[in-house]
Amino acid sequence: MSEENQTSKVGIFLAGLGMGAIVALLLAPRSGKETRDMISLKAGEGRDFVKTKADEFRQQAEDAVEKGKDLVTKQKELLSAALEAGKQAYQEEKIKGKQGA
Repeated sequence: MSEENQTSKVGIFLAGLGMGAIVALLLAPRSGKETRDMISLKAGEGRDFVKTKADEFRQQAEDAVEKGKDLVTKQKELLSAALEAGKQAYQEEKIKGKQGA
């Protein structure tokens, strides 16, 4: 499953969870003050949950970027080594050609 699709599903789940909680609170047999206090409490919990998940996603993104940078650095090193080997082989063949002529 792609990460974008998974993130979308998490977002839909959270939206549904929030709407379900609001409907449940509005239909609950409590006084207005109790209901407002409960909504405030749940909103705070939801905010904390979303902040935690956002921090986790940010950390995962930073890790992915760092891995990408490492991969690019390794590929550059391999390319440089191949280029140097090619130059060295060219110089050796050039010398062999002069000696053979």
